[in-house]
Amino acid sequence: MSLKSRGELPSRSVISQKWTLLLCVGCFCAGMLFTNRMWAVPESKGITRTTAVEAEKLKLVSEGCDPKTKFVKRDSKDIIGEVHKTHHAIQTLDKTISNLEMELAAARAAQESIVNGSPISEDLQKTESSGRKRYLMVVGINTAFSSRKRRDSVRATWMPQGEKRKKLEEEKGIIIRFVIGHSATSGGILDRAIEAEDKKHGDFLRLEHVEGYLELSAKTKIYFATAVALWDAEFYIKVDDDVHVNIATLGETLVRHRKKPRVYIGCMKSGPVLAQKGVRYHEPEYWKFGEAGNKYFRHATGQLYAISKDLARYISINQHVLHKYANEDVSLGSWFIGLDAEHIDDRRLCCGTPPDCEWKAQAGNVCVASFDWSCSGICRSSERIKDVHRRCGEGENALWNAVF
Repeated sequence: MSLKSRGELPSRSVISQKWTLLLCVGCFCAGMLFTNRMWAVPESKGITRTTAVEAEKLKLVSEGCDPKTKFVKRDSKDIIGEVHKTHHAIQTLDKTISNLEMELAAARAAQESIVNGSPISEDLQKTESSGRKRYLMVVGINTAFSSRKRRDSVRATWMPQGEKRKKLEEEKGIIIRFVIGHSATSGGILDRAIEAEDKKHGDFLRLEHVEGYLELSAKTKIYFATAVALWDAEFYIKVDDDVHVNIATLGETLVRHRKKPRVYIGCMKSGPVLAQKGVRYHEPEYWKFGEAGNKYFRHATGQLYAISKDLARYISINQHVLHKYANEDVSLGSWFIGLDAEHIDDRRLCCGTPPDCEWKAQAGNVCVASFDWSCSGICRSSERIKDVHRRCGEGENALWNAVF
């Protein structure tokens, strides 16, 4: 056993050494192959070696793109300047588009007048023959054939007359006109009376519209469409002829919103929808507003409201498809539903008559408009508006000293 064992040991030792040597050589070769593959220089998709010049360029680029140093390196004034330039460019483009649309609206109004066989108004002829001047606001005073005394009381109080009215247009950019259509009998005694009055004062805007209390919604549409065609203004206002207005305060109120594209300004309300026939402000289409007892959507009260040029232009372009409700203030509010228009509720546009407006004026909060809610205007306005003007008026100097 011992000899056998001793004889076997040398053979096992020899075999083991051979295999060990082969194994070492194989491992060495495999290791070299593996090392070469792992440490091969990447192609262009990987990291590349850069020269000193390329490294400097990369450094400059990285400094400009680094968010930590971007705003440090760049002057903040330059950034603000670029923002202002961009904003100015957008405003210029918007004005250009607005001017083109205004010219188109004026051309449409002239064409409709020719097609209908009616003469073109002097204001429209002036607009076509000369370049369009930019105004601050157009104030349309809604009136009727039977309201001669009201008109005279307005002329004697807050509406400038004669040369002062022309000065108001040229220096302050404010247009004021009484707005009225025609009678059912064209060329009748009512129309002739208005023509004589207009010849004396020159302060009417005649509409292609047949007058009637139930046609106020249609009259409102035609007024805005006509005013937009005649005058390029920032704001268009509708006011009743039995309301007292402080023109300078109205202008100062509007200019606060001149940078907003679509504004609808007034005393916002939401009155009940009256389904009962025979009552004042009855709504024949009451069923459209839901169950009985529901209220209207928010809209400006009809005594005085203002809209920006974009909204007036919208009415002009779409006047043939805008629905008319029984009440003109409801109709106007409905036309802006679905539009990106800002409703501005300003209670100074619906102050009461003295002592309400008088107390506010003494406190330094002069009202834009004053009237009696119970009468939807100043009660017996032709008799009382002078007293309202004396106690609540802003004073004539306020208008001429105002800067809009």
